[in-house]
Amino acid sequence: MAARLRDRFQKEIAPALQKELELKNPMAVPRLHKIVVNMGVGEATQNAKVLDPAVAELGQITGQKPVVTKAKKSIAAFKVREGQSIGAMVTLRGDRMYEFLDRLINVVLPRVRDFRGVSTKSFDGRGNYTLGLRDQLIFPEIDYAKVDKLKGMNVTIVTTAKSDNEARALLRSFGMPFRAA
Repeated sequence: MAARLRDRFQKEIAPALQKELELKNPMAVPRLHKIVVNMGVGEATQNAKVLDPAVAELGQITGQKPVVTKAKKSIAAFKVREGQSIGAMVTLRGDRMYEFLDRLINVVLPRVRDFRGVSTKSFDGRGNYTLGLRDQLIFPEIDYAKVDKLKGMNVTIVTTAKSDNEARALLRSFGMPFRAA
């Protein structure tokens, strides 16, 4: 069974976006390319065991096994050596990507305390959107009793949009709750 957000995109959102952006070719309509969920664990420099629960929680949240990220170069001020494990990340594509975005928009973001919408300024100029989450407890998959430390994460939504305005229109049509300017 295909993801319900993917079906909605193909049947409703893509034709509406084609009209809204005045595109002649249906293949020029911006679409989702991938979603990258990244969790940096700075304390892993002192204690490598801190990384294991972060990897497990990221796996529960995304439904996919995370990759442990390594430091690219040594930074003495942060006590980081080259090749040292300092975080975890997951790249979601296909149905898993649509399922994750659906859960993020409809379940997770409404659970954020004092939520007034996500910023419209977090686009990078090339049609990609990055969202920072302060703790992992807003995901329903995480058991509150088993969490020992709050860990934030970055969710980067990579689109095929040529500009920020096209990407904003795409995410708004998916139902992303942007803050009223």
